[in-house]
Amino acid sequence: MSLTASLLPFSPAKLSTQFIHGSTPLSFLSKTTSSLSFPTPLHHTSLQPIKALKYLQGRVVCSTNDKTVAVEVTRLAPHPKYKRRVRKKKKYQAHDENNQFQVGDVVQLEKSRPISKTKTFIAVPLPPKNVKKKKEEEGTSELGIPLESQQV
Repeated sequence: MSLTASLLPFSPAKLSTQFIHGSTPLSFLSKTTSSLSFPTPLHHTSLQPIKALKYLQGRVVCSTNDKTVAVEVTRLAPHPKYKRRVRKKKKYQAHDENNQFQVGDVVQLEKSRPISKTKTFIAVPLPPKNVKKKKEEEGTSELGIPLESQQV
């Protein structure tokens, strides 16, 4: 018995795999595909890309530059030692194509491709909230009868 056979805990004759010592033919390992047929990649054009960053919302603090606004985003974060929620503020530069935003406007920031060294967001007007509309006739009740306080 050879030295290598005595070091192995099992005998080489009991191995049943085809891959020992390169005994498998190359045709078994390689895929049988034609060189003219390329696999077609699956492109789903109807699906929107997944956006990792949600929209940021902030207040415009500077609009003096052309097509650029500085937006201050405020968030609440726990204090490292006292664990109380503290306001943290950060300023972002955002692209404003039409120079439509003024200081004090509340805007929404959308992530986009880098426009310049510091601008990677686009400022978008904040969508209107669902505000209950006031009734046109506040003086009358639902029945159309004037209230006692409004009668003379």
